[in-house]
Amino acid sequence: MYTQERTAMANLVVGGPVAVNSYDNAIVAALVENRPVMLVHAFNGGYLRPAELAASSHDKGVKLATALDPATKDAQGHLWHITPGGFFGQRPLYFIESAAGQVTPPPAGTADADAGRGDDGTPKPQRRRVTVHQDAPQSTADTLQVGLPGKVADKWRGKNGAVEDTQLWVVTVTPWGGITFVPITHPDAILGFKDHTVAKDSEARLTYNWGGDFTGTVINTFYPRLPSEWDVPYHHVFT
Repeated sequence: MYTQERTAMANLVVGGPVAVNSYDNAIVAALVENRPVMLVHAFNGGYLRPAELAASSHDKGVKLATALDPATKDAQGHLWHITPGGFFGQRPLYFIESAAGQVTPPPAGTADADAGRGDDGTPKPQRRRVTVHQDAPQSTADTLQVGLPGKVADKWRGKNGAVEDTQLWVVTVTPWGGITFVPITHPDAILGFKDHTVAKDSEARLTYNWGGDFTGTVINTFYPRLPSEWDVPYHHVFT
């Protein structure tokens, strides 16, 4: 069980500019331990989930759900891994990967077994990632898809020849204890919702970050939540 007494990691910086202390358990678990978390929206308490849970889907987007139904929970559609993906200058970058439709790594000795390995030498599981459209947020098309790097459409592939370009995010810890997602391909935008509407089944989009900094705004903040916190309503945090 993950408790507040587990480890003293005071002032651990995981994306800045705000230092994270040992009591921000879910943020530490998501960004350091790569534990799956539920991403709960600051405004209405809804959570992010892929529009399509099946592992074979690579051209559907992300939406905000307000009820955790059994089918979504069984498929782990409410869970996300925030996986390290390198650095942009001094800032760490991350992939937002869905736990829904995760593919078990091929066994050792097969042709695809070396697609990627973790620090312990074991093959990494294949997870669908949140991918940004090259023309977002100007495009009227879907600006986010959940899919494997090699299976998303051309406009969701890397702008500079690297597939991962459109799947890397700056994850910023905000002063109010949440996190904001900024795509490196569109640094003037943050993860938000179509027509700026935060409601049931709202489609996730990139929206311009009118605030002008990496912390975004309250309405575009997400709270990582561990299993023990899934039943806690957080939409009242700022009231």
